[in-house]
Amino acid sequence: MEQKENDTAAMAARYQRFDPAAYLQYNYTPPRADFDREDSIVPWKLARLHRAFAEGDIGGELLVDVGSGPTLYQVLSGCEVFDEVVLTDFLESNREELRRWLRDEKGCSMDWTPYLQHVCKLEGRRASAWTEKAAKLRRAISDILPIDVHRPQPLDPRRFPPAKADCLVSCFCLESVSPDLTAFTRALGHIGTLLRPGGHLLLIGALGESFYMGGPGLKIPVVPLGEAEVCASLKETGYTLIRLEVYTLPQDMRVGVDDVTGVFFAKAKKD
Repeated sequence: MEQKENDTAAMAARYQRFDPAAYLQYNYTPPRADFDREDSIVPWKLARLHRAFAEGDIGGELLVDVGSGPTLYQVLSGCEVFDEVVLTDFLESNREELRRWLRDEKGCSMDWTPYLQHVCKLEGRRASAWTEKAAKLRRAISDILPIDVHRPQPLDPRRFPPAKADCLVSCFCLESVSPDLTAFTRALGHIGTLLRPGGHLLLIGALGESFYMGGPGLKIPVVPLGEAEVCASLKETGYTLIRLEVYTLPQDMRVGVDDVTGVFFAKAKKD
């Protein structure tokens, strides 16, 4: 157990050098975020999230995004279903990036307008409705909290009681902060304590990835997952899988900032 704690502590130390602006540039600009291409990775993710929230079986009052990083795309569809959204991240630098957007301040590292416009189109609205969507998301975000998925209670229970969330979203978090598959599965179990029985989990993650760049010269190890590992970990931690979808990266999306070969999207329900 002590070795595992040392491994997670080493991961935490490495993340202190994480560069939100560089990470956003690497992953959330073209070609990976090309809204004119159906095979671009970001539109694929947005379409999966839109479909999941639009199907009608996910509902309640509170949506929690686990390990938001410096990104907002993962809750753009969810804010149409949930009146309250809580964002979370381990790093203060990422939380501050999110707060800057929430306060509508200058100095944000990313312009989320194209994302908002694209999701409006997915919802059957004109792209110009993005300003209304941005205002709605700002109203919905009630808090931006520190989180540690390696703790049995990832959020401070004084600020967030167990089993309070009706739905969890988590994108590219657990596999990129865990030293091995066992730690990944354990973290999946930890975040499950935030979710009420019968609540839903929408999980997006990397397939076949062993590292990604968290900033210039910062190589962060990742647990290389396959579809079988994802399914087994969900089952082991008390989820019933509803759907698993896989995206394979075209060659020109492999831009050297990681060695990912694909992305999975899982929709699951807590038993």
